[in-house]
Amino acid sequence: MKKYLLPVVYCLLSTAFVACVPANKLKDEQTKRENCEKELANYKASSQTLETQLNELKDKMADADKQLAGLKKDTSILGNSYRNLTSKYDKLNELNEKLLDKYNKLLSGSNSESEKLSGQLSSTQEQLQRKQDDLKQMQIELDKRKTDLDALKTNLDMLNTELKKREDRVKELENILKQKDDAVNALKKKVSDALTGFEGKGLTITQKNGKVYVSLEESLLFQSGKWAVEPKGVEVLKKLAKVLESNPDINVLVEGHTDDVPMKGLGDVKDNWDLSSVRATSVVKIITQNSSTDPKRLTAAGRGEFFPLDDSKTKEARAKNRRTEIILTPKLDELFKVLESN
Repeated sequence: MKKYLLPVVYCLLSTAFVACVPANKLKDEQTKRENCEKELANYKASSQTLETQLNELKDKMADADKQLAGLKKDTSILGNSYRNLTSKYDKLNELNEKLLDKYNKLLSGSNSESEKLSGQLSSTQEQLQRKQDDLKQMQIELDKRKTDLDALKTNLDMLNTELKKREDRVKELENILKQKDDAVNALKKKVSDALTGFEGKGLTITQKNGKVYVSLEESLLFQSGKWAVEPKGVEVLKKLAKVLESNPDINVLVEGHTDDVPMKGLGDVKDNWDLSSVRATSVVKIITQNSSTDPKRLTAAGRGEFFPLDDSKTKEARAKNRRTEIILTPKLDELFKVLESN
């Protein structure tokens, strides 16, 4: 406040001095006074501004004091926290050193175990490598076998196809044979029906090997040592001829058989073989003369005494061996075609 009073005192002194000076100086003094008054007014305004600023600074100082007190309090709390953390850190550090010491002891004590484990690991890796090599080799073998298996499968498929074809052919053959068997059965029945009254009286009819055998004893056809067919025999052959005529798919083989008693020659017929042949021819001629049977279907053969039914040297056995067999065979043209196609 003292620095604001000085200008005021100065102005008052100046005024007193003006009263004692001349007029020109008075004017100067008045001018100075006016300036002093203006300056005083400015000082007053500045003083008010400064007072306002001072009050504001005081308020700020009070706020700063409060903040300082809060900071001191926070600093105290942080200090306590720091000391607690430092204590915990020291404990953790001590624990860490103990653990590190134990780890070093364990590490030093496990070197031998580590070497053992390392050896086992190396051995295991070698075994694994061998297994992998074996596996690769097995894979190569498997691929090779797969290739062989594919080739085998292809061959098997081809064989199965061929087998299927053969099965179809076999079925076809079986069907043809069945038809032939059915035809033979029917033929036997027809022959039996045609020759009713003669069976068991020097004539037998049998079926075997897909053929019909009509066997006629010598007494039914010929006199001893002769080859001319007796009337009773001609009657039998005529009935048989009609059956053959109505079954054009049947081939006819006429076989003459004699016993083993040597024959004395009579002209061109010198022995049993000649006699069996000429008798078979006589039968064939009667069949062709009494039916429209194609002669190409007929065959005459002499067997002599070489195919006996009974090897005994008795009278009964020799009578049984003297016979004429008419063998009826179904034509197998269809069967031969199937076989040729195979």
